[in-house]
Amino acid sequence: METEGRTAEIMVDEARKAFWVMVGFLALIWALHIPNWLSGYELAYEHGRVARDLSSLPDIVSAPFLHWSWEHLQANSGPLFIFGFLAAYRGVAKFLGMTGFVIAISGFGAWLTVEAGTTSAGASSVLFGYFGYILVRGLFDRHLIDIVVGVVMALCFTPTFTGLLPQEGIGWQSHLFGFLAGLVGGWLFRDRRKKAPAAPPDSRSALLKELDDLGL
Repeated sequence: METEGRTAEIMVDEARKAFWVMVGFLALIWALHIPNWLSGYELAYEHGRVARDLSSLPDIVSAPFLHWSWEHLQANSGPLFIFGFLAAYRGVAKFLGMTGFVIAISGFGAWLTVEAGTTSAGASSVLFGYFGYILVRGLFDRHLIDIVVGVVMALCFTPTFTGLLPQEGIGWQSHLFGFLAGLVGGWLFRDRRKKAPAAPPDSRSALLKELDDLGL
């Protein structure tokens, strides 16, 4: 009973951390949007990801934090908070590693496949990465509650899958690579349960085996 209580306490603590991490994430992208907007979105043009431009490879990291309009930012913020919290509540350290993985894979995938010279920005690739991760995490971690959460999210956000399809004026490539990175991340960042230590051999059996080996 004590172990179960301790486990629940840890989960509540991690959920609290997850909440504030996502509040901080949203506060950051909203704060960055103010100078971006005031400059006529010059920040997005300068630090957005330019497809197949080698000098723009570092912008893979900065692009998810920048947006093209207030509407663009608002559209991403709600789902980003929900998906991010659900992805983080079982462990913030693992979540941060998975976020970095999603940013790298979705950014590089889009950098390779979007029309050359196109500048892309926005957190939707990360959003789709969290979505993919939530869908499969329960299967890899073998947590019933996470399996249920994944099924509910898939049913409630079915229209979200349309963002993975080719559409004019939408960076569907980064959505697709983000989603795939989330699926792979579910396996890479799965819970690795330690095997229980083998029981020590019975001393009498061990002695008899040694005698038998000596031919006695």
